[in-house]
Order: sequence, then C-alpha cells, then structure tokens
Amino acid sequence: MKRIIPWMIRQGDVLMIAVDAIPNDAVEQPRDESDRVVLAYGEATGHGHALHEPGVAMLRAANQEVFLRVLEPSTLVHEEHDRIAIPPGLYRVVRQREWSDADEPTRVAD
Repeated sequence: MKRIIPWMIRQGDVLMIAVDAIPNDAVEQPRDESDRVVLAYGEATGHGHALHEPGVAMLRAANQEVFLRVLEPSTLVHEEHDRIAIPPGLYRVVRQREWSDADEPTRVAD
C-alpha cells in the first residue's frame, strides 16, 4: 500500500504546502537558542510553532519565501495547538495574513 503524504498541513496561522523542490538560492537559517526550527512566533503569547528533530532545516529564498526540509518523521509543536506529525519531505511555509483598516495585509497574531 502506497503511503500518501498530505499536500497541506496547517497549525494555527502557519501553513505548510508540499513542494517538489526548494529554490537553489535558498539559504539554511539558524536554529534558535533551544536548538529548535521555529516557523513562527506568536505575537500575542511569544509561543512558537517549532520542530525539534535534527533532520529538519528551515531555508529562506532570495524572494524571502520560507521552506522546510524534513529528512525524518517530525512533530510540529505549539503550546496552544495539538501536535502535528510531519512526514519527511519538502514544504513551503506560509503565514496567514489578514487585512487591517488601512487596507494593508498584516500577519495574523497567534
């Protein structure tokens, strides 16, 4: 039986979309002081959408898009959301946005 990898994964205001490749100009980003890959910090609480496994890397492309390389089964953790199993693969990370009164997009505060 073939294992199906989800096309999209969402946790709060973070969306991960499976991709076939990461741009060649993407540069690996450093982990935080707790050795986590943090996809987003909550602006209201300071909590983070994070992965702890060593086989996970976050990369940023020249156009500022964020990507995730997951080499081993991992878990997306956040203090206010259920944990989500992340299968190995390549993902583009998208932050949810909302419109303000000034008609300018802003990131959603988690």
